[in-house]
Amino acid sequence: MLFNSFQFAFFYIACLIGFAILRGTPRKVFLLVASYYFYMCWSTRYIWVIWGITILDYFAGLKIEAAEKTSTRKFYLACSLVANLGLLGVFKYYNFFSASLKSGLGHAGIHIPLPLLQVILPVGISFHTFQALSYTIEVYRRKAPAERNLLNYALYVAFFPQMVAGPIERPNQLLPQFHRTPRITTERIHSGLRIALWGFFKKMVVADALSTLVNTVYANPRNFNNTELCVATVCFAIQIYCDFSGYSDIAIGLARVMGYELRINFLQPYFSRSIGEFWHRWHISLSTWFRDYLYIPLGGNRVRLPRYLFNVFITFALSGLWHGANWTFIIWGGLHGFYLMVSKLTASWREAFAEATGLARLPRLRAVLQLIITLVLVTVAWVFFRANSVSSAFYVVRHIIPHGAFRNTVILAANLPRANTPFLVFFIAMMFLVEWFISHPSRNPRIWNSLVTRYAAYYAVAFTIIFFGVFGHTDFIYFQF
Repeated sequence: MLFNSFQFAFFYIACLIGFAILRGTPRKVFLLVASYYFYMCWSTRYIWVIWGITILDYFAGLKIEAAEKTSTRKFYLACSLVANLGLLGVFKYYNFFSASLKSGLGHAGIHIPLPLLQVILPVGISFHTFQALSYTIEVYRRKAPAERNLLNYALYVAFFPQMVAGPIERPNQLLPQFHRTPRITTERIHSGLRIALWGFFKKMVVADALSTLVNTVYANPRNFNNTELCVATVCFAIQIYCDFSGYSDIAIGLARVMGYELRINFLQPYFSRSIGEFWHRWHISLSTWFRDYLYIPLGGNRVRLPRYLFNVFITFALSGLWHGANWTFIIWGGLHGFYLMVSKLTASWREAFAEATGLARLPRLRAVLQLIITLVLVTVAWVFFRANSVSSAFYVVRHIIPHGAFRNTVILAANLPRANTPFLVFFIAMMFLVEWFISHPSRNPRIWNSLVTRYAAYYAVAFTIIFFGVFGHTDFIYFQF
């Protein structure tokens, strides 16, 4: 069941009606059943994975909190880690590592028949697995109390707005909200609907419109010239941002209408002036998860330089692996780790260059150059994220500098209505303009303070979705993770 479907619209309205009628425990039971139904619309066979994670980590949390010996607490934490990561490993990574090992041994002249599992990846398994792990880890660290109410904990794992593609919540932020009656106010309803509306705009008007062009070019990149590869790559950078941040906005908005607050997951990342800043703005719930549970335990930046560089690289490489069981994702993550390593090693040189050239005395020009360089680096890395294979990714990278004319046949092959193309360019430009004002609220035009102007803008966005939005079965990109 997709957010951008009429089926979900009817489902959500039914949830709101039930939510308004019921109170207390019956309301939470209703919400949990609705969440399970939402998940089972994707697949009924893997609901047991959600139940298994829920029961296991619920009792693991109680045992960890009750244990007095550190060794006992570590044992129950290990049980949680092994079970959760084991499920993730079997469903998501077994075939990848098995095939990679078989290929590596084959190159060495050793041929061992390694079986592959014929299983379908449960939707959103990486998200709710990491959310469950954050609970047991926080209980182990004595930073969160063990949840005694199984109903509340089950909602923490399976709350439907964010269970499939995040944001990845933490126990101290989401669990306490299930202990109290949600505050549903007119201001929260209006705010939630505005956020969700903006998410639908990014997903249905921008991301889904660009997806056909990106898919057409990346399906066989050798059939297209440099300019077309460059345009498709830039379009993917916009598509994945609008697709994923659109999902997060919809989830945050719909949850807020129901009285619940989810974590902010994106803060206009394409306005970043460095790779480090980009990761403070992009998929925040995941980047902070890896920071808190991998990077800092490895020593973070409180170690010698070689170890720090290792910590950065391994964190980002594993972050890439989290996104998908393919070498393209590992290279994508490792590339971002490499960017940060180079940034650390060249910090003093870059500062000296800025002083020598006078850039240090031109902060606005320097900021623009930093933004452009960051965008180029991020966009080049997206090639590996999107490409179907490592060889295709390197082909695109070698031919990404624009050369040659962009042919109309590409638009026709992608089934993009030519009449809609100027509108799409306009919508993208307006989207980034709005995002710029969101990130710089002090510079908002005075006319925006007018209630008439605001509601005119909201209605304009709604009508744009109706007339230019892509309707149909268009999955969110991050559902595959």
